[in-house]
Amino acid sequence: MTENRAHLRASSELFMRYGAVLVVVLLTVLFASQPWLHWGLAITIPLLLLAAYDAFQREHTLWRNYPLIAHVRWIAEDLRPFAQAYFVEGDLEGRPFNHDERALVYARSKGQLDAHPFGTELDVYSEEYEWLAHSMVPNEKAPTEWRVEVGSNQCPRPYSAALLNISAMSFGSLSANAIMALNKGAAAGNFYHDTGEGGLSRYHRSHGGDLVWEIGSGYFGCRTEDGRFDPVKFADTAQIDQVKMVEIKLSQGAKPGHGGVLPGPKVTEEIAETRGVPVGRDVISPAAHSAFSTPIELLEWAAKLRDLSGGKPVGAKLCVGKPHEVFAVVKAMRETGILLDYIVVDGAEGGTGAAPVEFSNRVGMPLREGLILVRNALVGANLKDQIKIAAAGKVHSGAGMAFNFGLGADWCNAGRAFMFALGCVQSMRCHTDHCPTGVATQDATRQRGLVVMDKAERVARFQRHTLHALREMVVAMGLENPWDIAPCHISERLDPARADSIDTIYRFLETGQLLDDPGSTQYARFWNAAQAHTFGEATCRQS
Repeated sequence: MTENRAHLRASSELFMRYGAVLVVVLLTVLFASQPWLHWGLAITIPLLLLAAYDAFQREHTLWRNYPLIAHVRWIAEDLRPFAQAYFVEGDLEGRPFNHDERALVYARSKGQLDAHPFGTELDVYSEEYEWLAHSMVPNEKAPTEWRVEVGSNQCPRPYSAALLNISAMSFGSLSANAIMALNKGAAAGNFYHDTGEGGLSRYHRSHGGDLVWEIGSGYFGCRTEDGRFDPVKFADTAQIDQVKMVEIKLSQGAKPGHGGVLPGPKVTEEIAETRGVPVGRDVISPAAHSAFSTPIELLEWAAKLRDLSGGKPVGAKLCVGKPHEVFAVVKAMRETGILLDYIVVDGAEGGTGAAPVEFSNRVGMPLREGLILVRNALVGANLKDQIKIAAAGKVHSGAGMAFNFGLGADWCNAGRAFMFALGCVQSMRCHTDHCPTGVATQDATRQRGLVVMDKAERVARFQRHTLHALREMVVAMGLENPWDIAPCHISERLDPARADSIDTIYRFLETGQLLDDPGSTQYARFWNAAQAHTFGEATCRQS
């Protein structure tokens, strides 16, 4: 009996491994024997050739051991994100953005009803729930629109920014059609479009939308042949009227502290033209800038960029890492008198076309903690009245914006939400050049599906409806503007039985507190470790 069972198991295993090939052989014999079935040979013969290839190739063990049938595994792997999103996930389960979050952006971008029936799906007694404090006397007389003026007293040409703008996404990461649709939408809605560090392409300029030119460590569009900063090239572009501000990229949320290489085969003529690099040659983005190496040098370079641009606002974007480095920049501003005009805080939950999984999962401070730290650094050093703060990292709704304003933001930037407005379906194919919606690909046949005029309207509509939702939040809270939202208006659940306002969970500094009494703050050791002339570790370690 045992021997029979073993024989059956062995036979079953053989059929599992070679059954598909046997079926194809039998079908081939059948099709060959019947003239009216000869058309079937066009299917079975290629399958037989594939089976022969599988059996003798050396790269994939599964293909050698399970000819033909093993390909089902690769097909299932490719289809998994779609099956997961459409058939498995609940409304609140998908990541990075769940179904409800994506549906909200789609509805607003299309001008469809964005209401939700039957109450919240969130568990209001779990840690996932947080809320804003509404008022018994909503302020229906609140202004219908707000803008924020960006520029310190050292900036001759301040910029009036919308409260929601397009975050940094480069041409090369996004398609030409996607860039054009974003810029046309920005022009229609009177908000700005950040170029990303990949340079200012002709597609960014195609529809006249306001631009923020991001300068990364590769200095694309303003670099010398050896990859260093070229002030002449910078001035030529920065003084274009369409460029409203300049942003120094120190790091980004999805891969802070990590450089990158664009392989030569991907450096097309268009990308080479935009980045100012040779066609077909590897392009390196170093992890660190070569234009500065200390906090003081960073500020001196920022001041130089402001002069070269004709007096436009210059700021820095970073994902917060070591707190003492932020305080070092603050001390450098106090010591030199040179101010940044704004700081963009990018949370570790921010997105990118491709990042090492260790970086996206384990490096960088989330937006909330980073935003509070930068807010406290500027307020505590008595600089907040001159330097504005922008928040970036999974911003997609008016409520999310309201939370950011309550934690210290002056405006918000969104990247992936605007990609959804363009039609992105979160297929997680950004790094493969096989984006099914034409958003994140350089494949002309895939880009063709993205119609610029149609998607530009969706971009503008999403931004407009999201700002309307923000205003409704402000009205419901009985406030005059979003900058009146304070930490005490935000509550967070600590456990099923306890909740409290966020100012009792996080500490928010008073104006000048770091200057007057740093020892009374939670940042004492980081403040004492910070030095204006170095980003070094100094003495922040505890004994």
